Amino acid sequence: MASVLVVEDDQFVRSALIRHLTAASHTVRSVGTALEALREVAHHRFDVVILDLGLPDLDGSEALKMLRGITDVPVIIATARDDEAEIVRLLNDGADDYLTKPFSVEHLSARMAAVLRRSQAAAAGPPPRVLRVGGLAIDPLRRQAELDGTVLDLTRREFDLLTFLAGRPGVVVARRELLAEVWQQSYGDDQTIDVHLSWLRRKLGETAARPRYLHTLRGVGVKLEPPL
Repeated sequence: MASVLVVEDDQFVRSALIRHLTAASHTVRSVGTALEALREVAHHRFDVVILDLGLPDLDGSEALKMLRGITDVPVIIATARDDEAEIVRLLNDGADDYLTKPFSVEHLSARMAAVLRRSQAAAAGPPPRVLRVGGLAIDPLRRQAELDGTVLDLTRREFDLLTFLAGRPGVVVARRELLAEVWQQSYGDDQTIDVHLSWLRRKLGETAARPRYLHTLRGVGVKLEPPL
C-alpha cells in the first residue's frame, strides 16, 4: 500500500482522513501547516500528498509551488474552493488532481488509486525511444520535449498528453481513451482535456482556429500530426 502525507489543519477532517487511509492499509503521516509539510517531504519518502489549500501559515497554492521545487511526489489538492480559474491554475502549477470538499472516502480512494497507477507505471516502464513528429522531439525518459530545437516548458500532465498523442501520430484518439490512458480515469470532465489542449496549443505556437500539430475533430477526438 501507499505512504501518504495528509496536510490538513481541520482536526475533524484530518482525523477522518487518517482513519480511512489507515483502514485501507496505507501508511499515513499528517501535519497541519505548509512548513511542516515541506519538512516532512524533505525527510521522508511519500507516494502521494493530500494537500488542503486553507492552511494557517501559508496558502496551499504557494505550498504546492514550494513542494514542486523539491519533489515530484504526486499531489492531490483537497479544497472547499470551486473557482474554475483557480483549479486550472493549480493544475498548471503541478497538482496531479483535485477534489472539492465535501467528498466521499470512496471518491478519494478512486482518485488516489488513479494517481498511484500513473506514478507506478511511469517508474516501472522500460526506457522508451525518442518520439519525433515533424519538428517535435519528445524524450519520455528525460521527460523533455523540444519544438524545432527549443525546449518546451510543459507541466507534467501536458507532457503526458503530448507524449501519448505523439506515440500515435495521425491517429484520432477519442476523449474517453485520453481520460483512461493519460488521466487513468474511466470518467471525467471533457473540459479538463480542453484546458490542457489549449495550454499545449499555446506552447506549440498555434490556436484551435489555426492548428499546426493538434487537430480536434468535433465529437470524435484529437490527433497529433506534423504540419503540412
